Amino acid sequence: MPIFTPGRRWQPAYLPFKKESPGNRTLAFVERITKGPLFGCRMCGNCLLQETAFICPMECPKGARNGPCGGSTEASCYVDPTRPCIWYAIYDRAFRLGREELLLEVMPPLDWDKVGGETWGDVVRQVKVVGTKEVAAGLLFGGKEKRAVTADAVFRPVRQPDWWEGDAEYHAPAYDEPASDLELRLRAGEFVVTAEVAPPMSAATGKMCRNVEMVEPYVTAVNFTDCPSATPRMSSLACSLMALQHGAEPVLQIAARDRTRTGLQAEVLGASALGIRNILCLSGDSFRMGPVPRARADIIDIDSIQMLWILRRMRDEGKYLDGRAIKFRPQYFLGAAAAPFASRPEFQAIREHKKINAGAQFFQTNLVYDPDGLEIWLNELAKRNILDKVYILIGVTPLKTLEMARYMHHEIPGVVIPGHLLKRLEAAGDGVAEEGVQIALEIIEAIRGKQGVNGIHLMAVGWEDVVPRIVAEAGLAPVRPPAEEKLPLAA
Repeated sequence: MPIFTPGRRWQPAYLPFKKESPGNRTLAFVERITKGPLFGCRMCGNCLLQETAFICPMECPKGARNGPCGGSTEASCYVDPTRPCIWYAIYDRAFRLGREELLLEVMPPLDWDKVGGETWGDVVRQVKVVGTKEVAAGLLFGGKEKRAVTADAVFRPVRQPDWWEGDAEYHAPAYDEPASDLELRLRAGEFVVTAEVAPPMSAATGKMCRNVEMVEPYVTAVNFTDCPSATPRMSSLACSLMALQHGAEPVLQIAARDRTRTGLQAEVLGASALGIRNILCLSGDSFRMGPVPRARADIIDIDSIQMLWILRRMRDEGKYLDGRAIKFRPQYFLGAAAAPFASRPEFQAIREHKKINAGAQFFQTNLVYDPDGLEIWLNELAKRNILDKVYILIGVTPLKTLEMARYMHHEIPGVVIPGHLLKRLEAAGDGVAEEGVQIALEIIEAIRGKQGVNGIHLMAVGWEDVVPRIVAEAGLAPVRPPAEEKLPLAA
């Protein structure tokens, strides 16, 4: 079995925050000089090497512990383009070794009390709990299945503390009645339309509210981005509340980049109390995309999959992350982003499968301009038997200019615009915006009826006034019922 990390760039190990005993310091030192050169270990104190093909995921500048972010490619890291994405190395080796199913286990965020400390001691203590003779017999003389069971008995309590208890299983929502109008319509089998409205970059809300009122009759729900490109905008929570006040159903986007585990739980309780019933969990754009001075990229507390896991348990089990009971549980319909073209389809299928297991009930995808390529991704999801466990809304954006199209194709990870579409836009001359609308309509027609596709998500990128036209000409409008017929959202 290969043990060395391919293409690894040395990064310093974490240091402990608390004073350790001489014995623990010695053990941590030995562990550091052994695991560092071999695996790229950064001494996170919460070792996952068994599940990540013996490549340390903490080499990711974001500290992502559950897979690659949506911005990385096979060639380069999203945060640092001069290095390869460590998670693609993990995926590639896991598939080659036949260990890809291990990647489905939802891993916890760091326990910072343990960061910088040793983990070998935890393993030794767990061996004693299981029984030294039993462990030796299982690992040395047992068959493949026995070795796997024995290893799990030793290592699982180390990587899955009592306050987390992550697994690789699907957890169906523990409620019957739909939490939102969006969920109601998806359950009813409607081909649903959602749209994105950009939050303002100031305290003025007039334009945003007019955009909400304009698109509201044509869509089931309105998304509000959460500081895209790591640039400050009015909060998604505030925009969502104003949307409710203007008769629209919001989708609250929450970026893990800007949340601690405490702040996340507090925010969703407040959102639920305000009547916001749709939540989209995202990793968030890298700080390198934002204005200077830039924040540190290696202090992200949680990732999007951990967010889903935390929020699902709050809703379905009435538990805070620390295990305390929630007397009145929040209500919401949980979503996540999906990226059909971010990497190899089989890699992406694992990533999406993991999100579904963690709690995702609907996906809004990255932009799609290649319906045939989308079909390949959908087939990979079908192979994993997960299409019946999630609703998929395909991301569509009308291309307003040729420059916009070229920028998206070359600079936005996971966005692929086929050459023949770029040629159409170039040939359109002054009519490029109209050609962009026609391309969007053709894409919508091409994806309707595909297996697993439940609707579209229109991202107009500041061109909100085109949304009613696209929805109407696609034969999808109007969709909103009179106010008295809408699903009540107040608790």
